[in-house]
Amino acid sequence: MLIIGIAGGSGSGKTTVVNKIIEGLPKNAVSVISQDSYYKDNGHLSEEEKKKINFDHPASIEFELLNKQLDKLILGETINRPIYSYVTCARAIETIPVKPTRVIIVEGILIFTNAKLRNKFNIKIFVDADTDDRLMRIVKRDLVERGRSVQDVLEHYESFVKPMHLQFIEPTKRYADIIVPQGGANHVAIDVITSRIKMKLSEKA
Repeated sequence: MLIIGIAGGSGSGKTTVVNKIIEGLPKNAVSVISQDSYYKDNGHLSEEEKKKINFDHPASIEFELLNKQLDKLILGETINRPIYSYVTCARAIETIPVKPTRVIIVEGILIFTNAKLRNKFNIKIFVDADTDDRLMRIVKRDLVERGRSVQDVLEHYESFVKPMHLQFIEPTKRYADIIVPQGGANHVAIDVITSRIKMKLSEKA
C-alpha cells in the first residue's frame, strides 16, 4: 500500500491534481480521503458564530479521527468516512465507506501541519499556485458550493484564508518531496508523479 499526501493552499488545484493522478492509475487502485471530511462538527453554533469559524487553522480539524481511520485502512480495514457540510458547518448522520486499496491519497490544505499524519505518507506533494489564481478559484467555489456572497468570501479571505496560509500552510512546503507549480495545469509534473507511483506499485508487487 502506498500512502500519498497532497497539500497546498486553498484554491491551488489539489482536487484537479488528485483526479488526474487517479485517471493515470489502474481502475479501483486508489481511495481518496479529504481532510475536509474531518472538520469538527459546529452545527450547534448560531449563524453569526458559523461565519467566524476559521477553517484554515489546524485546530479546526479532528486529526485524531483522521489518523485513526488512516491507520485502519493501512491495516486493511474499511472505514466510515464522515460527511461534512460547509453550509451547515455540521457532519451528516450518514457516512461513506472507504475500502483499503493499493494507493491511498490524503488531500487537504493542513495535512502537513500534523506530524503524526505527515509521517505516514510515502510521498508528500505540495500543489502551488499564484495568490491571484487561488483567490479567483476560492471566490467561484464559495459562491457556488458554500452559499456565500462575494463580500462574505472576500472578508473571509482577508480575515482567515490569507493569514492562515502564510502562518500554517506555506511553511509546510518544506516537507514536500515534490512541489507542483501551476496546480492541475502542470501536466508534466502530474505525468512524472503518476509514473513514479506506478513504479512504486511495481516494486511492491
